Amino acid sequence: MNIESLQMFCLVVDEGSISQAARLSYVSQPAVTRQIHQLENFYGALLFDRTDGKLKVTEAGKMLYPFAKSIVHDFHRSKESIKQAMGEYHANLHVGASFTIGEYLLPSLLGRYKKQTPDIKVTLTIKNTPGVLEDLSNDVIDMALVEGLVENKEFMVEKFADDELIVVCSPEHVWGEQIFIEELINERIIWRESGSGTRLIVENSLREYGILEKMESYMELGSTQAIKSAVEAGLGISILPRLTVARELKLGLLREVDIEGVTIFRNLWLVKKQQRFNKIGVSQFLEFIQNGACHSSKLKTKK
Repeated sequence: MNIESLQMFCLVVDEGSISQAARLSYVSQPAVTRQIHQLENFYGALLFDRTDGKLKVTEAGKMLYPFAKSIVHDFHRSKESIKQAMGEYHANLHVGASFTIGEYLLPSLLGRYKKQTPDIKVTLTIKNTPGVLEDLSNDVIDMALVEGLVENKEFMVEKFADDELIVVCSPEHVWGEQIFIEELINERIIWRESGSGTRLIVENSLREYGILEKMESYMELGSTQAIKSAVEAGLGISILPRLTVARELKLGLLREVDIEGVTIFRNLWLVKKQQRFNKIGVSQFLEFIQNGACHSSKLKTKK
């Protein structure tokens, strides 16, 4: 048994396919099968059930998987630690982000970070919150920046900013600079799709003020960009994260309207796993964020 066999076993489990694991590892399928057989011989147990033409992880395989992941992870961390101690380590940082943060906040933030630390190689992956957290769990990324709910108790979760949700309309809308919340009832509301994190936050806030049940969903769109275009065209109004509409507000393509006595904020979360050894890139980026590097006009960073 060796690290490569454990690593290949984990890859087969993650991909659910020997052929896919072989393709990603640039080796032949028989080579992957040999490594799996070596592990099975070592442990004296079948790790995969190959009946009915489908590859399924056995109970023994399911039991081995978390141990194998931990061993492989600690092995790679040990190499990084020794290289760092010997001054031979080339720092790299793998960041995962949910869509709003990844598309609207991180590009400029990472740009400023790279100017400050040009020797660190940064890779950014953008997915929905569950996908990003799954990558973090599987050690595909070093940290996650998400706006959605984080339920995994094994993660370390820290709020790094608040993002305000604001009412936006077209510049030609009859509204002035401020409205009463009841005025939303008579408007055509353009929502994100049902189940969207942003929509859930807005719905919960409007429910607290007793007007959600009085409102009708005029239109549901699956992307923030589509909603912005619809609002700009005068098809309705929407409530969107300030992060996502900053450019349109500046250019006068959309107009912000305050709701008297009402503010809606959502938390932006920095999520990472507890590590005995933190990579240089992770430590430096954490310090960069915690020092308020992502501060903008109304995006509030945690002090």
